[in-house]
Amino acid sequence: MASAAEQLAANLNFGAFAKATELKKRIWFTLGALIVYRLGTYIPIPGIDPVVMQDIFQQNAGGILGMFDVFAGGALGRMTIFALNVMPYISASIIMQLMTTISPTLEQWKKEGEQGRKKINQYTRYGTVILAALQGYGIAVGMEGLQSSTGQAVADPGYFFRFTTVVTLTGGTLFLMWLGEQITARGVGNGISLIIFSGIVAELPSALVGTLELGRTNAISPALIIGLIVMVVAVIAFIVFMERAQRRLLVQYPKRQVGNRMMGGENTHLPLKLNTAGVIPPIFASSLLLMPITVAQFSAGQGPEWLTTVTALLGRGQPLYMLLFIGGIIFFCFFYTAIVFNPQDTADNLKKYGGFIPGIRPGQRTAEYIDYVLTRLTVVGAGYLALVCLLPELLISQFAVPFYFGGTSLLIVVSVTMDTVAQIQSHLLAHQYEGLIKKSKLRGSRR
Repeated sequence: MASAAEQLAANLNFGAFAKATELKKRIWFTLGALIVYRLGTYIPIPGIDPVVMQDIFQQNAGGILGMFDVFAGGALGRMTIFALNVMPYISASIIMQLMTTISPTLEQWKKEGEQGRKKINQYTRYGTVILAALQGYGIAVGMEGLQSSTGQAVADPGYFFRFTTVVTLTGGTLFLMWLGEQITARGVGNGISLIIFSGIVAELPSALVGTLELGRTNAISPALIIGLIVMVVAVIAFIVFMERAQRRLLVQYPKRQVGNRMMGGENTHLPLKLNTAGVIPPIFASSLLLMPITVAQFSAGQGPEWLTTVTALLGRGQPLYMLLFIGGIIFFCFFYTAIVFNPQDTADNLKKYGGFIPGIRPGQRTAEYIDYVLTRLTVVGAGYLALVCLLPELLISQFAVPFYFGGTSLLIVVSVTMDTVAQIQSHLLAHQYEGLIKKSKLRGSRR
């Protein structure tokens, strides 16, 4: 009986999807934009030897550059026009959000609504250009000194090569920033998150083949591979459970008389997610770490001695790197939660419409109680994210497993998939409501 009902629901959803022309256009636009992005990850920067760069990168893939290459969808290893990916844009967004808490002007813009948001976005774009140019110049200088057994990475080093590399990498980042905004506005899901998501998913098949090859050559045991598969399934289930977990605060509305009718008196819930910040904290923490480390690793051995020391201390699996990474995740969990959820505004809205939490006085006491509950939830959520994101480090250091099977990758893939599916379902529901409204209007006109 239950299976028949589920099958019927699935058929209804498929029928609704078949009729939702606007949704199909959005999905096709999203797929087309992601295909354009993937094509760009194979266009090399002018003036370099892709074979030499690939050889050099493979020798250092186990370090922090391997992690960056995951988010770049393999573009860094091939040193293509999208090598920086959207990381400078994410770093600029972090800086602007931090500035809104200390700058009265930016804080005022934030309160101005859509107009203020446009101003903040504009300055975020300016910051993206500056950061991408700085990173691009550091990478260009670093590549000039790279060489392998097959030759030098740069055929004709000099200022012209540096200039073209900076322009190419900065232009690639700005194009991806624009493409992500177009996906958000005209497609389905968050564009920037989908770009990172598609890069990770595109590299999964090669990582799987590499792992199976390690098993074939007895580099790792078949039992370990089976254990990894079980672990991946368990981590996905754990992430789904934690992302859907929420604390529901009971909210009551008193009865009031409006004319001859009694209104209100119902109970509802205020849902507080366990992980309000979502996948943002690990992405932000990774972006801040990758911004200076990328330049440091490309320049290692070519620059001052302290640069080599920093690169070694911040290498994959090193205690300092892991401490900074986990610290960044915890910080951005609390920081981003404070940005997206304001307990004082929620308490004021409840008081405005007559709602109250049983046993808590409306107003300031309600705001303090909501903040108390949200802080406790964020502590658990930050611990969950830190635990999941530590998995890659343990797998790489102990079993030499590709990073793609790590917790950070799975967290991004699962979270973005859930968010995109939720948006598709909301579009389907909106389409069904529009159909019902049209039918009711047609029936009313016939009468």
